[in-house]
Amino acid sequence: MDKNAKIYIAGHRGLVGSAILRELQKEGYTNFVTKTRAELDLLDQKAVSEFFKQEKPDYVFLAAAKVGGIMANNTYRGAFIYENLQIQNNIIHSAYESGVKKLLFLGSSCIYPKNAPQPLKEDYLLSEELEYTNEPYAIAKIAGIKMCESYNLQYGTDYISVMPTNLYGPNDNYNLETSHVLPALIRKMHLGKLLKANDWSSIDIDLNNRPIEGVSGTSSQEEKLAILEKYGIYLKDNSVVITLWGSGKPMREFLHSDDMAAACIYVMNNISFDDVAEGKTEVRNTHVNIGCGEDLTIKDLALTIKEVVDYDGELVWDADKPDGTMRKLMDVSKLEKLGWKATISLKDGIANVYGKYCE
Repeated sequence: MDKNAKIYIAGHRGLVGSAILRELQKEGYTNFVTKTRAELDLLDQKAVSEFFKQEKPDYVFLAAAKVGGIMANNTYRGAFIYENLQIQNNIIHSAYESGVKKLLFLGSSCIYPKNAPQPLKEDYLLSEELEYTNEPYAIAKIAGIKMCESYNLQYGTDYISVMPTNLYGPNDNYNLETSHVLPALIRKMHLGKLLKANDWSSIDIDLNNRPIEGVSGTSSQEEKLAILEKYGIYLKDNSVVITLWGSGKPMREFLHSDDMAAACIYVMNNISFDDVAEGKTEVRNTHVNIGCGEDLTIKDLALTIKEVVDYDGELVWDADKPDGTMRKLMDVSKLEKLGWKATISLKDGIANVYGKYCE
């Protein structure tokens, strides 16, 4: 990409998009097109088409998506499949119509079968059934991969799909109703630490910044205690207990969003569709995994966050709640052979993120 090329980042305010924007700015790119949801409804096909006709971006990072954890994915199944299909269909097709030079589509590791061998290789896509709780979201992301492949084959476009592992970083979602596991653990332990210290002024600041089901710092203390207890943070015998979902045994891999952004820009600048399709008789599974290649149990993740946050209360596991897929470690050998490797350790990354959360 030329430093002055016009770059559109769909979803520039989210965890993924904001990291890509920061990394591009750091590398000297200056010509960005960004639109908030109020300015451009990505579910509106006509509006998206008109936007591309008017702006004519050279490059597109498709990071916009409806995302969430197990509870959100399983509860809002219709919204997850509809909104994600609509967003990516509108952007990919409009990019083709307006002559975008290159597009990078971001998917998710949940595209792989529930019981696929570990680590997850790109070729395992569609080999078995998906994890039920996030099946609608996964199907939408698989459709995006196939749309990029199909447009490349029929129209000669250069659209690359990347599948990041579980991400965390600045601008993450800390809404306890919909967040992924790592930001949820950070917030729960932060609130647990404040509750144990009886620091209600800091709890009020947290709830004012991020109300939980309408409960804010101006709510009554009874309402605040009730909502904290609903999400597993409660007082017991003059101490604090935090209840966490599942057994703690599932294993997950986590990548800092700054590493993910560096990988995406590397792919955009150095890897074309021909590079990942070369030698294939039937062109499929041309997407590229992005990860660090290491995982740990959710229990070990919780203990790491407990140490970083300095929460010294009790952790209890509710094994009646779902675990999700037991392991999702990405095979990142394809990306490493193509020249990129992660650099940020998990503990350093969590410390960085928690520092920004406290700010």
